[in-house]
Amino acid sequence: MHDVRKKDRAAVLRSRASVLVTLLAGALMWAALVAPDRIDHLEPAAFVRIPLEGIVLAGLALVLRPPWRRVAIAVAGLAVGVLTVLKALDLASSAALSRPFDPVADGSYLGSAIGLLGDSIGRQGAVLTVVGAGLLLIAILVLVPLSALRLERVVSRHRDRAARVVAALGAAWLLFAVAGAQAGSAGGVAALGTASLAEAHVRDLRAGIQDRQAFTAGVAHDPFDRVSGSDLLTGLRGKDVVFVFVESYGRVAVDGSAVAQQVGPTLASGTARLRAAGFEARSAFLTSPTFGGISWLAHSTLQSGLWVADQQRYDAAVTSSRLTLSAAFGRAGWRTVGDVPSNRKAWPPGTDFYHYDAIYDARNVGYAGPMFGYAAMPDQFTLAAFQRRELARPGHPPVMAEIDLVSSHTPWAPLPRIVPWSEVGNGSVFLGMPAQGEPASSVWQSPRRVRAAYGQSIAYALEALVGFVETSHDDNLVLVVLGDHQPAPIVSGPGASHDVPVSIIAHDPAVLDRVSAWGWSDGLRPEASAPVWRMDAFRDRFLRAYGPEGTTIASEPLAARARGPE
Repeated sequence: MHDVRKKDRAAVLRSRASVLVTLLAGALMWAALVAPDRIDHLEPAAFVRIPLEGIVLAGLALVLRPPWRRVAIAVAGLAVGVLTVLKALDLASSAALSRPFDPVADGSYLGSAIGLLGDSIGRQGAVLTVVGAGLLLIAILVLVPLSALRLERVVSRHRDRAARVVAALGAAWLLFAVAGAQAGSAGGVAALGTASLAEAHVRDLRAGIQDRQAFTAGVAHDPFDRVSGSDLLTGLRGKDVVFVFVESYGRVAVDGSAVAQQVGPTLASGTARLRAAGFEARSAFLTSPTFGGISWLAHSTLQSGLWVADQQRYDAAVTSSRLTLSAAFGRAGWRTVGDVPSNRKAWPPGTDFYHYDAIYDARNVGYAGPMFGYAAMPDQFTLAAFQRRELARPGHPPVMAEIDLVSSHTPWAPLPRIVPWSEVGNGSVFLGMPAQGEPASSVWQSPRRVRAAYGQSIAYALEALVGFVETSHDDNLVLVVLGDHQPAPIVSGPGASHDVPVSIIAHDPAVLDRVSAWGWSDGLRPEASAPVWRMDAFRDRFLRAYGPEGTTIASEPLAARARGPE
């Protein structure tokens, strides 16, 4: 009797476990089919939609006969698993870059992403995160097909009941589709997202391949390629011209947001301090080819006049003979410098594409201070070291430089503080500051705190930049200051533009007179109505504005270029 009861309990437990596994399999398949592919659509309402693909798969399980039924369901389950992985990658890409995952281009960013993660949360945390993400993706590829096969067995055992459920779900899907019922921001209750996702990625893949072929063919068509050095940049002769990229300095920092209110006083005081030092600024917006990261796409776009929107385009550009701004200055007689403070290894494009005479990075500027998150050194030290090595040299030749300021790079914590410029020295003055600041692990517990830290980082970078101008005592100094891209959507918000502020700062009124027709705003803060150009339009306009007056250099119309692929 005891053995019978024991067997009965075991049978009940097996039955309950079987039901639980079936329910979990159904929930996983349902979630895989309705899960959104955009971070701003990730909400509970997205999972109450009815997936048409699930109804179709259940219908196949009803009409097909063995052995084809199990083969078809296994293949379909694997396809759903692959598409679920693609959704997960789309979610991650939309959170970081505000765009879908690009299977062709984005694989090349994996090493950079792991390195950035290590700089932000430490090597051990980065390794654990990457391993965890990899195991999750593998689990999806295994569990989704197994769930599909589990549900196929249930359908085959309970055909009549399953047919009624499928019919009811199909009728509900049609009813909600006709009614246009919505389930939050993710779309209609009657969902067809997974099939649409597959179709969209195939279409984008085909269009991307064609676009890259056209881009490669168009790289060689450069209206400035054969312009002599004597006809380049005549309006800037004798000037020290510095292009400054402020990391993640996006439109969100200047135009109407809570972050803009935080940064606004720094822009206002910076404009006043520049004027007190005899400098004026004009500002507008440029549309960056990237968002949230991959800064080198923006740098190469500004310098080359090409729309470098992905890694394949970048690789094609930097292996070409396209004339960059730095190469144009070099051709016209300037000493050219690249200053990339967080680089720790050789950078071939710096010499082969940008043609810099000198490159400064984390290995050769004598910095003896601590790192601040991603930043190998504070922006104030970067600017002070550049000033000492280049602008302070007696009788130095005119210098053109691109300086990348990275204190405002994610994770935006911990942040340095401005110190008296006379105390910057070798950077040891910054020792202890990271421990005194708020750590990234604390900041990233709240989106509000992330936005506040981002605003503080931009204010710091601008404060350092204004201090650099004040202490340089160089009346021949001309700066082009701009952002490389907007910050990630956690700061910029969903659907934000790719616009970044750009300013030209000069002591000599003749420099700004050359661009008076551009209609840019006075001061460091561009008005909301200020002109917006694509970033690839800047090179040609800049070279024309500062070329010999009264001459023109033929090129395709800017309006035609602006219709290029986004």
